[in-house]
Amino acid sequence: METGSPDDPGTAGATRAADRAGPADQPSPAGPADHAGQAGPAREEPVWTGLPPGLLRMRRLLLVVWLGLLTLAAGVLPALFLTPLWAALALLPLALLAWGWVMLGRNWRSWRYAERADDLLISRGVLWREETVVPYGRMQLVEVTSGPVERHFGLASVQLHTAAAATDATIPGLDPAEAERLRDRLTELGEARSAGL
Repeated sequence: METGSPDDPGTAGATRAADRAGPADQPSPAGPADHAGQAGPAREEPVWTGLPPGLLRMRRLLLVVWLGLLTLAAGVLPALFLTPLWAALALLPLALLAWGWVMLGRNWRSWRYAERADDLLISRGVLWREETVVPYGRMQLVEVTSGPVERHFGLASVQLHTAAAATDATIPGLDPAEAERLRDRLTELGEARSAGL
């Protein structure tokens, strides 16, 4: 059974070479990863965890509040001081509201994270996918933050600070219990990896 993705040149190359080789040259049933001294789980697909729906509800409510006020202002003020025809300006914020509603859903679905043996993966983005790998040994500080709006919706964010500022990352909109569990686990793994260096 082939492990890894087809885009992985090491696995794909080894598979093509094995296809060209005769039966005597075939690797043993234990698999090529055992011959290289690598453990099988290192090649497994990570188990991804998405963000809770409370984050999407919070963002959509904020969108409706702000664009609703803008729609009201764009429709009422021109109609009062100019002519009623200018009330059509309210259609622009309404169109923006509809577009933002859909885009917030797509953005929320794109956020996910996975805890692996040596690092934390954070993936996000719709048009431009971005995947951040945060090694546990590089973590210097893990904090849980929650602003007033987040607290109202029962949400918290986990902020990861590393030795290199380029690998700093944030996981927004988590349940507070999950955020604290993740903070404690990442802190414990970071201390263990730092002690092993």
